[in-house]
Amino acid sequence: QVQLVESGGGLVRPGSSLELSCTASGRIYSSHFLAWFRQAPGQDREFVAGLRPSGNRYYADSVKDRFTISRNGAANTLYLDMGNLKSEDTGIYYCAVARRGYSRIPKEFDHWGQGTQVTVSA
Repeated sequence: QVQLVESGGGLVRPGSSLELSCTASGRIYSSHFLAWFRQAPGQDREFVAGLRPSGNRYYADSVKDRFTISRNGAANTLYLDMGNLKSEDTGIYYCAVARRGYSRIPKEFDHWGQGTQVTVSA
């Protein structure tokens, strides 16, 4: 059974940086696609960033050049480094795993963490 636990969220001011972590336990294979999603109040869950086993990275246009996704394979930990945060980045951030590979569609992901709250406010 795969378990994902996110951490690192908090309340920050616009322009700040924050690093989220997602620690995985269970069977996470090198072939799985790893991703971060977020969900703002009253909105659908949206793709933020994703990482292929090959190392290719994918980002939503809204976070490109501000966020970086990375992985520490030895520690089975996924990271999201967020810079120049804006109020519209506020939401609950989730890490997720897709066994079948690359996707930006939430329902195609097999495992989810419980989420960590990020609030960007002056």
